[in-house]
Amino acid sequence: MKEIPITILFIFLKENQNSIKANFMKRIKISRRILYLFFLGLVLFIVIYAWPRIPIITGFAAKGMCSGVFVGHRSQESVSSRELSFFPISLARTTIHPEDSSVTATVFGLAKRKAVYRRGLGCTLLTDIPEEKVKAQAIPLPPPPFDPDTIAWPLGSLLPNTLPAGVNYEELNRVLHAAIDAPGSEQVKKTLAVAIVYNNMLIGEAYAPGIDKNTPLPGWSMTKSILSTLVGMRVADHKLSIHEPAPVPEWKNDDRSNITLSSLLHMTSGLKWDENYFDISDATKMLYVYGDMYRYAISRPVAYPPDSVWYYSSGTSNILSGIIRNTFGNNRAYLTYPYVRLFYRTGMLHTTLETDASGTFVGSSYSYATARDWARFGLLYLHRGIFAGDTVLSPGWVSYTLREAPHSNGAYGAQWWLNHNNKLPDVPADTYFCDGFQGQRIFVIPSRNLVVVRLGWSMKNFNFNKFLKEIISTLPEG
Repeated sequence: MKEIPITILFIFLKENQNSIKANFMKRIKISRRILYLFFLGLVLFIVIYAWPRIPIITGFAAKGMCSGVFVGHRSQESVSSRELSFFPISLARTTIHPEDSSVTATVFGLAKRKAVYRRGLGCTLLTDIPEEKVKAQAIPLPPPPFDPDTIAWPLGSLLPNTLPAGVNYEELNRVLHAAIDAPGSEQVKKTLAVAIVYNNMLIGEAYAPGIDKNTPLPGWSMTKSILSTLVGMRVADHKLSIHEPAPVPEWKNDDRSNITLSSLLHMTSGLKWDENYFDISDATKMLYVYGDMYRYAISRPVAYPPDSVWYYSSGTSNILSGIIRNTFGNNRAYLTYPYVRLFYRTGMLHTTLETDASGTFVGSSYSYATARDWARFGLLYLHRGIFAGDTVLSPGWVSYTLREAPHSNGAYGAQWWLNHNNKLPDVPADTYFCDGFQGQRIFVIPSRNLVVVRLGWSMKNFNFNKFLKEIISTLPEG
């Protein structure tokens, strides 16, 4: 009985073998077509979407590693496991070349980019300007006029033996160390350094493993606030006027001729701009494709009348940086100006302002400083431009900086952020701050005589409002 079904099956297969074979071949053809379409789609994805973005990924990695190693004096592992650890930047592989102080980066061996370190100028990504020309820009900076180890804080490094009374230091230290992920634990807070200055005194600081008080860390867009300070100084030097049309020759005969320096400072220039750090945008093209960032930024057309719309734009900051450069008669005077006029006078001796490949400071994004130096910068503004008795910046400029930019809803001043919109609800309304990519912050709180610095490589799991509230709670009632 068992042989009958087998016999029937054999007869069925023999009589229908042509039909079965045809169906089988048809299925193979369909599978081949699906596989072909899949690979075609993959190729199109790589060509149209992924490939144009890979040079931005490798550019970010090469520049970040170069600055981290040669400016920040950190190890390759320290930088790659932190600032370069997020996707898609984590796809890049970097190689350090100590022989010429450079770094190269690739993704799967492709889209190789190179960044070079130059003395006095920091690191620069090579783009459309020859490497030899970029390297030739290196300059020796003038030495600081004092030894910080012999001078008291804040200008120097000597800290007093006593601290301000009334502070709950035990709780303050708990808050600061809670902001730092413990060694060997899951990296959640992703904080590299915190520093607290109260009543002019450094009352607390904490650092992640491998980072200390002498480690320069990236400020990203906190650089904009340094840039605003330099503009204020050039105004005081009678080289610039904020209410006159911006001195950009290329704008004289078109609608951009009505853009003022104040419009640029307030992010209300009306220039067409796309500020997106995670895709191909004006911001990423400026930072990772073009060697002369000022030239790229001034080429943008008008989208809105000046002062009619607020839009955050790193391009306008680099326009300001180029304008500052054009007020100097020679490159050396320009390149040493931030150090002689600002950094040395405020004790910021571990601060570097980096240039692009054309030699213009990247006022939108590229500066490195220690947590203590960033705190010193905050102190300069806390005391309205006066630092340790020295009027470094006009108090009037500080007042201008903190006026609300048109149409910013109380969130922005002149390259500084404000808390007028209550974004930090448990923090005094007079708080203002520098704000950089990946959670870099300097908070200045005049009503509490307080400066708070937080530096890190992410802010996803870091609650700034809670952090500041807890710090303020440790201080005497003010």
